[in-house]
Amino acid sequence: MNWKNLYQRIFAWGMAGLLLAFAIAGCQTFSDRASKTVVVASKNFTEQIILGEILSQQIENFTNLNVQRKLNLGGTFICHEGIKSGEIDTYVEYTGTSLQAILEKDTNANAQKVYQTVKDTYQNQFGIEVMSPLGFNNTFAIVIRQEDAQQYNLETISDAAEYTSQWTPGFGYEFVEREDGYSGLVETYDLEFQNDPKLMELGLIYQALVEKRVDLVAGNSTDGLIQKFDLTILEDNKNYFPPYEAVPLVRQDTLEKYPQLRQAINLLAGKISAEKMQQMNYAVDVENRTAKAVAAEFLQSSGLVKP
Repeated sequence: MNWKNLYQRIFAWGMAGLLLAFAIAGCQTFSDRASKTVVVASKNFTEQIILGEILSQQIENFTNLNVQRKLNLGGTFICHEGIKSGEIDTYVEYTGTSLQAILEKDTNANAQKVYQTVKDTYQNQFGIEVMSPLGFNNTFAIVIRQEDAQQYNLETISDAAEYTSQWTPGFGYEFVEREDGYSGLVETYDLEFQNDPKLMELGLIYQALVEKRVDLVAGNSTDGLIQKFDLTILEDNKNYFPPYEAVPLVRQDTLEKYPQLRQAINLLAGKISAEKMQQMNYAVDVENRTAKAVAAEFLQSSGLVKP
């Protein structure tokens, strides 16, 4: 018997076994890391990207979970389908958007009733938990130039109806398609425009308004660019738009898998005022700061820091 060859074979088998053990351990470690990953998404505008960063950093600060960011993912329906299918675990939605655009229910001016309707329906229909509101209501805002508001003494959307036949409106694509968007607004306020709406990206509507390429736009009440350009928001005096409270949505199976998520996200409840949200939007849109830095500063100033 060639003892040398035997020893070589035993050594080779031993090394192979050891390498296999390391490989399995490595796969298990990688699997554990992957299984402890939460996917955070956002829609495709500044406020959403900031909120996505706040949510991501909050989870990273207060849990042992990894966060995969899918920020700037797309519009309402893309994010909704993503969380339904399990491609994403959590993102921030607005209650009025859920009520009308997703659930296609009639509008309601009562913020608590809207919240409860959305919460109950999402849980029963989609297996998604609607967490506590973050603290601000970001309703659609019908915005005009301040000079026009002053010239014609306009304060409400009803006031503007007398002049819209001379105006060109500008809207984001989603606003034209949604149940709580363009068609209902026109019907509720009996608006007649000089031209069909110009469709454009949300980030471009205020610049178009300032440059007089359009005369009336639908933005968001917390947009920082409203402050930058000194524009005027017309009062929704007929309460056409429902409450749009910002709320984190989380898949129920994700919360069951990672119970620590609930406590981490609930710490954000009521922490973001409309004024604070507008300031954060301004910091990104006007001061050119990153959403990551603005989110980190907010969490620090709110006492939400890593323990």
